Amino acid sequence: MKRFLLAGLAGALVLAACGDDTPASSTPAAITLVAYDSFPTKDTPLNAALDAFTADTGIVVNIATAGDTGTMVTKAVLTAGNPEGDVMWGVDNTLLSAAIDGMVFAGEPTQVDFGDVCVNYDIAWFAERSVPPPTTMDDLLLPEYRDLLVVQNPATSSPGLAFLMATIAHTGEDSWQQYWTDLRANGVEVVDSWDSAYYERFSGAAGSAGEKPLVVSYGSSPPAEVVFADPPRDDAPTGVVESTCFRQIEYAGVLRGTKHPDEAAQLAAFLLSEAFQEELPLTLFVYPANPSVALPEVFTKFAVVPTNPFTFDPATIAANRQQWQDKWTEIVLR
Repeated sequence: MKRFLLAGLAGALVLAACGDDTPASSTPAAITLVAYDSFPTKDTPLNAALDAFTADTGIVVNIATAGDTGTMVTKAVLTAGNPEGDVMWGVDNTLLSAAIDGMVFAGEPTQVDFGDVCVNYDIAWFAERSVPPPTTMDDLLLPEYRDLLVVQNPATSSPGLAFLMATIAHTGEDSWQQYWTDLRANGVEVVDSWDSAYYERFSGAAGSAGEKPLVVSYGSSPPAEVVFADPPRDDAPTGVVESTCFRQIEYAGVLRGTKHPDEAAQLAAFLLSEAFQEELPLTLFVYPANPSVALPEVFTKFAVVPTNPFTFDPATIAANRQQWQDKWTEIVLR
């Protein structure tokens, strides 16, 4: 709303308006959606859905990527109350307590999707060498899998943190340190982000020159490889070690301190709509939280949904996450 300081000018404008019924134009509000690096910024159906939101509401949505989820949450905590955006997408259950304790959100964040972090393997690599892929968490410690696995740092990456929690759930809170001591001795490689692990170090990713046939990724990575295959293919080049999976739940919410609370609330609500959620499986390769959304066939055919994924309740994660991360760093990166 414009403010006029000169009464004479205001009066003249009122008189002029009497002869003109054209509505005054207004500049659309622009807000920022903060997300992790793998969230697309353009040219996908997910972005088209956001464009439709803009067309319906006049609210322009800009996307700011802020690193892997761990880095994104760290930045959000440091800027809490004076955020770099208006809505944040993709805080998962392993880091949710950090965001809540840091008073990142203006209210309660909402679940927007879920998936499973699991060890993936390059099917062709193992077949060519007549080596069976691992089938259990303990298999990763065997000599035949020495120097084959790449994982993410749990201090910077949510898949890395989820895999750490999977190992703790598997071995027990008193034994996981020895598991990682043994995994380190067996040549595990650590990188900072999922993008680096999957697209640069993993041998099974399309276009990758990586040399590691085992990687911490997702149960939904196989359909992604099928969808984006060039040339097209009707089988998945990657497999999933189902017994290693940890259930990951992602949340979104309005950031505390946003200068556009009404517009941010509208966007947060839209993120749960069918129009947006139906694009998640074949864009972010996660399962939509909206139960009305049907899954595409390629997703149901190739994605792996474990029967009994590892998990921890939020209170356990909140009480232990930092000491788990610190101890992991001491064991693996010393």
